[in-house]
Amino acid sequence: MAEREKRRVSARATGVVGIAILCSRILGLVREIVIASLFGASRNLDAFLTAFRAPNMLRDLFAEGALSTAFVTTFSKRITAEGDQSAWALANKIATLTTVFMSFVTLIGILFAPQLIGALAPGFDPEKTALTVLLAQVMFPFILLVSLAALAMGMLNAKDVFGVPAMASSFFNLGSIFGGVLLGWWMDPHFGTRALIGLALGTLIGGLLQLLVQVPSLLKVGFVLRADFRWRDEGVKKVLQLMGPAVIAASAVQVNVLVNSIFASYLQDGAVSWLNIAFRLMQLPLGLFGVALATVTLPLISRSAARGDIPEFRGALAHALRLVMLLTIPSAIGLIIMAEPIISLIYEHGRFTAAATQQTAGALRFYAFGLVGYAAVKVLAPAFYALDRRNLPMFVSLFAIVLNFGLNWLLTFHLGLGHQGLALSTSLVAMANFLFLYVMMRRYAGQLETGAMLRTFLKLLLAGACLGAICWLGRHWFFASDFPQTTVHRVFGVGTTVIVGSAVFFGTAYLLRVAELHDLVEVVQRKLKR
Repeated sequence: MAEREKRRVSARATGVVGIAILCSRILGLVREIVIASLFGASRNLDAFLTAFRAPNMLRDLFAEGALSTAFVTTFSKRITAEGDQSAWALANKIATLTTVFMSFVTLIGILFAPQLIGALAPGFDPEKTALTVLLAQVMFPFILLVSLAALAMGMLNAKDVFGVPAMASSFFNLGSIFGGVLLGWWMDPHFGTRALIGLALGTLIGGLLQLLVQVPSLLKVGFVLRADFRWRDEGVKKVLQLMGPAVIAASAVQVNVLVNSIFASYLQDGAVSWLNIAFRLMQLPLGLFGVALATVTLPLISRSAARGDIPEFRGALAHALRLVMLLTIPSAIGLIIMAEPIISLIYEHGRFTAAATQQTAGALRFYAFGLVGYAAVKVLAPAFYALDRRNLPMFVSLFAIVLNFGLNWLLTFHLGLGHQGLALSTSLVAMANFLFLYVMMRRYAGQLETGAMLRTFLKLLLAGACLGAICWLGRHWFFASDFPQTTVHRVFGVGTTVIVGSAVFFGTAYLLRVAELHDLVEVVQRKLKR
């Protein structure tokens, strides 16, 4: 009964984080829609997206990747072993060190932006490169702000506060939308090249809001920021030891995105934008489910590992992986079959054309193919740090980078798949990454309830087949060529297909007695009774 109660608590926390991340992802999507409609899939948008990729890649790699994983693992264990006061002292040391180091990284990024953009987009012409360099220099302080925001999120998650930090990124999107668009309009009412500088400044406004909105919650749980330069601490040493391998482990997706960008820069104008928009849409369910589950699971398994309770560690991890399958398999099926209607509804406005919709949809299908693997790695990779097996994810990531480069060359240029080949190679690498990590986790932690996982997977495939049939019918019924494709029609068609398809999928899964779905239903029923 205790194990079942923990699963319900985990499901409830995942739901809270999921709702918060959903709000953030929707606002992020709004941000992308606004930018795409103002600039289209054009040279200017390519320049802005490539410039933002530099600090954003560092955010995913350091702030919300290695630093977050290493800090939450160490901080959670410190709370369990030595109590809150010791943990807060460690947090102040890490916050001070992060401020100093990321300020240095920001300065280096600004000074060496020409070389960095030259590496990120070697296929850009000189004028396009110069614009991209300027935008990158404006946006580089973003990495400092978001690193401190990630630390705040880690502290709150370790204290079982999930909603506020998950909502913080919504404030980034709000700041970048309103601040960026208003500043862009003020600098160039016609939204030409100068307006991009306003958008770049908007990212800094958003990063600052993402940090500040978490401060009241930090004060409420007992944290008071004090500069502490006494870095000769066992906890600081442990965080840094974990960060080294974690940076390399977290780098697989980011380096692969970087490699994709390099390859895409040699393709036609718009290729960078098509890939970025498709990846953004794929990240909606990835963030909603994969990141939410990883956020809730990491503090739990870190505390279990600190107590030496491997059965609890194993059960929590296996439960999280089954939840990943339950939530991402229908998302992947829906994105693959409904790619064009979804992109047309969301993006086909202003300067974003029907041709751009088709190109973006091709990339989205291949990205969605690897969605389950992406999300599972988000949950599985941090678990190795809780077990002090920090080197294995690093070696797997190095292999993934090499594999991605080879697949990019093969699929994009040798087989002629263009930008779609870049998306496919990324998905294949994510799936290979997950399978290897799963096999190795079974070696270190024992059986991960593999039999239950396979039974769940087969049940979800059956439910997924029903969902696929609904999506196929909806696409051919609502989006046939002889139907008028107005905005209202698109909203009705996509909305109806999603609602009916979701009801059929989860109804079938419930009838097939998928345990994780029954846990979620019990959580909802309890909430409604209250």
